[in-house]
Amino acid sequence: MNKTELVAKIAEGAELSKAEAARALKSFEEAVTETMKNGEKISIVGFGSFETSTRAARTGRNPQTGKEIQIPEAVVPKFKAGKSLKDSVN
Repeated sequence: MNKTELVAKIAEGAELSKAEAARALKSFEEAVTETMKNGEKISIVGFGSFETSTRAARTGRNPQTGKEIQIPEAVVPKFKAGKSLKDSVN
């Protein structure tokens, strides 16, 4: 499912226009992004939680040349599915 299909599904389920559903989805994306930028965790009971994690710096290897390179530390987003979501999928 792509974003357009998701917007259509939200519009149908919530009885909204596609434009309203698109604005709601965009608002959700912005809220999650901003919260995670601030290093905070978002928990939606039954669905899951969004948080950030720090990946340590490490040494990698360029596959073309074989030369070692330094990969810097990075902050990465993580999603952990909640019990209800896991149960629904299985």
